[in-house]
Amino acid sequence: MLDLKEYGIVMWDAEKIASFRRTLLDWYDREKRDLPWRRIKNPYYIWVSEIMLQQTQVQTVIPYYERFLDWFPTVKDLAEAPEEKLLKAWEGLGYYSRVRNMQKAAQQIMTDFAGQFPDTYDNIAKLKGIGPYTAGAISSIAFDLPEPAVDGNVMRVMARLFEVNYDIGDPKNRKIFQAIMEILIDPDRPGDFNQALMDLGSDIESAKNPRPDESPIRFFCAAYLNGTYDKYPIKLPKKKPKPVQIQAFIIRNMKGEFLLEKNIDGRLLGGFWTFPIIETDFIGQQLSLFKKDNCALETVSQKAIFEENYALKPVWTDNNFTPVKHTFSHQKWTIEIVEGIVKDDKLPTHKELCWVTTEDFNQFPMATPQKKMIKTYEDSKKG
Repeated sequence: MLDLKEYGIVMWDAEKIASFRRTLLDWYDREKRDLPWRRIKNPYYIWVSEIMLQQTQVQTVIPYYERFLDWFPTVKDLAEAPEEKLLKAWEGLGYYSRVRNMQKAAQQIMTDFAGQFPDTYDNIAKLKGIGPYTAGAISSIAFDLPEPAVDGNVMRVMARLFEVNYDIGDPKNRKIFQAIMEILIDPDRPGDFNQALMDLGSDIESAKNPRPDESPIRFFCAAYLNGTYDKYPIKLPKKKPKPVQIQAFIIRNMKGEFLLEKNIDGRLLGGFWTFPIIETDFIGQQLSLFKKDNCALETVSQKAIFEENYALKPVWTDNNFTPVKHTFSHQKWTIEIVEGIVKDDKLPTHKELCWVTTEDFNQFPMATPQKKMIKTYEDSKKG
């Protein structure tokens, strides 16, 4: 076991730990949120909720969670789901590798565990896309195993509780918070203990605008008692996402249908349908453009490349559209919309392309950047 003294952390005695557990769980029993995945101990349901809750707020997740389980009520249904339906179910949640990994994990359960969700931490952790936090959450909540579920919320609470002088954003420091939690976790109610800390960290002890005077564990909290609350947790700034310039081609045929392309799996937006997009460059240094919403972009035109790659000869319009902006975790896109109309709409076979009416757009899984492009285009036509 990790020696916490080497990291400047002195753990409490057994009596104080027991008092802390009682205080936290009494508060949880009074204040816990009524969430659909807390009403049943089905490990599949808990797994779905935990994956959805990564990088997504609770209120956003609830309707997605309910629809997902309506469409894929069992592990078997998820394992056998067609990709387009799977992506449609996840559409708008982002970080789409999460749901792809879920399907791979469901297939593992069918083949390696005879369709039964594994009931030990080690076997749960073997599933694709499940890391220590999710394995701990499922183990403790579904199976009452005394396994910590250490996420950002829990690390924030622990950092304040013990004045931990290590960056919670650095993955190598996770072991410190894991060791603290292994000592603190209530062996009789491990799932409730983990969920209590999640609730506390996401609300009263949130990253922004915490309310330390309302915290049920404030009199255990070293940062609160020592007046150092604003110092913790220590978290160094993340690297800024890389700016990327994109040209998107909104092409219509004579029937008023729009050209959509299915992006290649394994790439950003892989598996989703979008207007054809090609990466380009600004002419000159124009970083200030990223701060403006309706500037005229001066970019290297990709029209000739589009015509060559898609075997189409559009008549290009001179309509100007507001640039579309979208930030991923590692890239910040500024999208210039280019509009064209074709008479000959025969499509090449080396790409997955189709002509689609606006009424049928909702039949295709589309990520947020595509939805923003559609809205921008439609708004410009209203004006």
